This record gives sequence, structure tokens and C-alpha cells, in this order.
Amino acid sequence: MTEVTGVVRAVCVSGERGVQKREIPAASLIAGHGLEGDAHAGDWHRQVSLISYGKVQKFNEGGAGVSHGDFGENLVVEGIDLGALPVGSLLECGDCALEITQIGKECHTHCQIHQKMGDCIMPREGVFARVARGGAISVGDVIRLAEAPARGPRAAVLILSDKGAKGERKDESGPLIARMLRDAGYTLAELKLLPDERGEIEAELINLADRRQVDLILTSGGTGFSPRDITPEATTAIAERMAPGIAEAMRAHSMRITGRAMLSRGVAAIRGGSLIVNLPGSPKAAGECLDAVLPHLGHGIEVLRGKARDCADSTKNDNK
Repeated sequence: MTEVTGVVRAVCVSGERGVQKREIPAASLIAGHGLEGDAHAGDWHRQVSLISYGKVQKFNEGGAGVSHGDFGENLVVEGIDLGALPVGSLLECGDCALEITQIGKECHTHCQIHQKMGDCIMPREGVFARVARGGAISVGDVIRLAEAPARGPRAAVLILSDKGAKGERKDESGPLIARMLRDAGYTLAELKLLPDERGEIEAELINLADRRQVDLILTSGGTGFSPRDITPEATTAIAERMAPGIAEAMRAHSMRITGRAMLSRGVAAIRGGSLIVNLPGSPKAAGECLDAVLPHLGHGIEVLRGKARDCADSTKNDNK
């Protein structure tokens, strides 16, 4: 593999969120935290933000006059097209290592740059990373794209409940689903509780599929007949393709347990390289449904990601 290298053109920090970052000559990257002294550091997946120097320069050709730190970025890197890297890519700089965790972001409120230029490149060109290994990083340091270690599939869990989001009901489905995923070899990238609001659900599904590029997204709740049960509609709205066999298999399995399984409206869908599966809200039902399909989802994800070519069941011997 041809080595891809770049140079750190700027290091920027700010002590408060919402405040423009200032350039500094060097900083310390703290493993599992972020840049020392930066307000966006912490125990989450967006510990460090980066943007490509060339993309900023091209944007400035339109008269934007953007300086380092104006986009809220921590690191400006020349020589690597950061926005084209897949999630999971590893960047090494001296003793430091950054794992890319998200590509782009949703812009909730237009910044001053957008108000001035009618555009802002950070939502589509900015990337985010967690600090895999800490150490010092300085302006002028060489940064290279390294071979990322092999990892298992990544999953996210969305618990959809108005009462749960208000703190009026304890979430029992989330921990159960998370445990089943870990036992099956998945890395849990996100466990989040949202109200039954279609716009919020759609936005989070898009974020997890497009920006965080998780392999499997499991939702729990909102699949019944109540007027507030809109998870299937939200999933279908953002889907590129449907995967009806998964939902059919879960209902068929549950029908052996209770006839009321026919009242579940959950769907399964594909967006990009992500598989999305709606589970019931009941912990018991969610566990039963997931137990029925989880052993087979891994192969589907491999096919979706181009790592396998067919859906033949390797457990069956056709040459009897």
C-alpha cells in the first residue's frame, strides 16, 4: 500500500464551546479524551475535529477569508483528503494516533461563515476522531494514514420512548440489546434514548448511517398501533432499500410465542452500508426477536459491505 502522508498546518483549541478556537503551536493529545484544554474534549466519539487544508484554501478562493480555527476545527491537515476517509481510518502523528469516528456533521444553526458566504464546508468536509494513543502534536508534524487494526462490526442502539426520554420509565431494553450485541462480537458505537418524534428519529438514523457509518442500527419501540408509534415510518422514509425478510422472520418467530406478534409493524431497511432493524419496545419481545435473527445478520452485513458474495447458508450441506 502506498503511504499517504500529510502535514499538520494548524493546532487550535478553545476553552469554551461556541467560542472561536485560537491557534497554538503545539498541544497534548490525551488518550480517550482529546486535546488538552479544549472544550470539546471528553468521553465521547467526537474528541478531536479535523479539516483538510486544501478544502479550506479552495473555500477561501470565494472571498470567505476563513482563518484557522474559524470552522471550530482542532487540526488542519495538508496533503490528506480527510473527508474521503472511511470511519475507522487511523491517522498517526509521532506517538499519537487518531481513529476517525464520524465524517461531517449536521448543522443545526447556520454559523457566521454560512451567513456571510451562504455556505460552510465543515458539515460535509470536517471529520471527527477519538484519541487512540496520546502524545504531543505540533504545527509542522508529519501525519500519516496508517493501517487500522482489524475490528468486528459496529452497532448502534436507539431506544424510542416518550416516557423513557422524559425519565418517567427506566430503559430495560437498551442494556439487554447492548449485551446481546457484545456477546455476538459487535462493538457498541452508540446507545441513545429518543422520544417518539419522527424528525428526531430520521435525523439520528441518517447520522448513524451516513456520518458514523455503523454496520447495524437497532431500534426498539414505536412499532405498534399507537398514534405515536412511528418508528417504521421514520425508517422507511430514510431507507434506500427494504429488507422485508428480516421483519418477516422476527414476526414468524414471535407468532410461536404469542398471536399478538402480528400487531408489530417493525421493518428492516438498508441505507448505504448500514442495516437498520426495528425491534419491539418490550424487553422480552425485543430479546426474542433479536435472538431469532442476530446469528444471520452478520453475513448480510458482510454482503452489504462487499466482504462476501452470496447468502448461501454455510451450515447446510447441499451435497447429501
